[in-house]
Formats: sequence, C-alpha cells, structure tokens
Amino acid sequence: MAEEDGAGEHRDTDAKASELRELGNEELLNKLREAKEELFNLRFQAATGQLENHGRLKAVRKDIARIYTLMRERELGIETVESA
Repeated sequence: MAEEDGAGEHRDTDAKASELRELGNEELLNKLREAKEELFNLRFQAATGQLENHGRLKAVRKDIARIYTLMRERELGIETVESA
C-alpha cells in the first residue's frame, strides 16, 4: 500500500509478515530503521497539527511490532507456517 508522506513522495512501507519473512536480517533491520523514522515524523506532524492520515500512525506501529516479532522468532528458532 503506497502512502504519501509530508514531502509528497510515495512510501511502500505497509509490510506483510509473509513479505518480511523473505528478507534477510540486515534488510529487516533497515526496514525497522525506516519504520521508526517514519513513526517519528508522523508523531511530529501529529504534535504540530499537520498530520492528515491518522490511521498511518497505527499502521506503522503495527509494522514495527511485526518486524520485532519476526526478529524474535528468528532468535528463538521458531518456524511459522504461512496459511495460504
């Protein structure tokens, strides 16, 4: 899902768990860094009254949680089965 950030550029950060599982550890850390940066920017916009899409805050927080969950699963050696 492509979103438009404050600078007018489109971002494709709405990550699905199945897509994240295909990424390597380094790529996953990059996604996490990007999502945290976006969350910071969204919070800043919300605080200054410039935020247009409040649902994006929730989506980015969920993406961050999804990434942390996947990292923890890998750390514990947990294999998950994707349902078709």
